[in-house]
Amino acid sequence: MNDTEREAIILNSAWDMIDGMVNWAIFEKTDRVEISNLWFPSSQHRQLFLILLADFLSQTRGYSGRPIPLGLQEPPSGTAPSNLTFLFHLRQVCANPVFNHDASELLAAVEGFTAWLEREFVTEGVNLHGIDVVTDLKVSRLQYIRICGDIAKHNLARLEANTKRLRDLLAAAGSPISESQAYLAIPSFNEWFADNIFIYHASHIAELLNNIRWAIYRYLQPEFRRSWHRSEGWSELFPMYGYNVPAAIQEPIVHAMYWDAMNRSRSVPYVQEFVIPAHSKTEY
Repeated sequence: MNDTEREAIILNSAWDMIDGMVNWAIFEKTDRVEISNLWFPSSQHRQLFLILLADFLSQTRGYSGRPIPLGLQEPPSGTAPSNLTFLFHLRQVCANPVFNHDASELLAAVEGFTAWLEREFVTEGVNLHGIDVVTDLKVSRLQYIRICGDIAKHNLARLEANTKRLRDLLAAAGSPISESQAYLAIPSFNEWFADNIFIYHASHIAELLNNIRWAIYRYLQPEFRRSWHRSEGWSELFPMYGYNVPAAIQEPIVHAMYWDAMNRSRSVPYVQEFVIPAHSKTEY
């Protein structure tokens, strides 16, 4: 894949993933012009949002050690934790933009989310009642979201890596536990973080994701205006249109993704821009 094809893949994929997370099916619809908070209609909606978010924040890998599909690049070794997420690929777009010479808004939105994710916080008195341990846990937002996302998605037999992460967190807190205890602690850890802290964070996460989506939309507007045209036979009854696909895009799958990205660019994102009040962002 060349740079143009890779950028089309990344931007369309990111927009598609955010559309799946931040929408009025996942969150309760509000008619307010200014959104002050977002609510999940049910615990199942919260769980789906968490699973999709954890996927977005997982490292893109090839199957069985193969290269990453579609020509996406591998993050460097020893890199920041946020680069082991799809945000790394958005950073690559910002470092070498193709469809627009100015990627500053997109970069600011991506960096705003990464800075939030990598910040650590201490939760006092975490009650892991399954193993009779009460302790203060220091964890990054990215860490706990990944752990809780895996818990939401997998059964106990597929949580070995997360038991190791939980043991490391507890050892750092001065409360070392065994592997068996880690499995017993998973439900109470999830109750503390997914059922409480994540719900508190969800509105702010949605705001940060929505910022990225709107930044992608505005970033692609010059390319949309260049590319869109009326097709032969256009009429008010049959408003046929097409896109002048860049010559560098040769792969059929990228051709389709470019069309998807341009079609998304025809109208503004369906969740308006919003800012959660500062008093709802002060904890954790």
